[in-house]
Amino acid sequence: MSDHDIQIPGAFDPFADANAEDSGAGSKDYVHVRVQQRNGRKSLTTVQGLKKEFNYNKILKDFKKEFCCNGTVVQDPELGQVIQLQGDQRKNVSQFLVQAGVVKKDLIKIHGF
Repeated sequence: MSDHDIQIPGAFDPFADANAEDSGAGSKDYVHVRVQQRNGRKSLTTVQGLKKEFNYNKILKDFKKEFCCNGTVVQDPELGQVIQLQGDQRKNVSQFLVQAGVVKKDLIKIHGF
């Protein structure tokens, strides 16, 4: 028929940029802060990629007190420990991690919407 190459756009994957960066042999370990939509207006914020030497339960306790929200630490087989918080806390989490000296600002990746 025709010699034109037709490219059909695929489905949009919001986590494609994070997966592409993780697969490379980079020396930087990013902290990924994501928001996931639940039902209606409800949302969930996840924090992954913190160093293993940190006590996740203490960080979670500080998050819960500072942001007045509930949360939990979930053990994921691929990602390790992931902190989950109720609500959209992306900006709060990134500011808190920088102010507490846990992570430098340029090592935080904020995903979603």
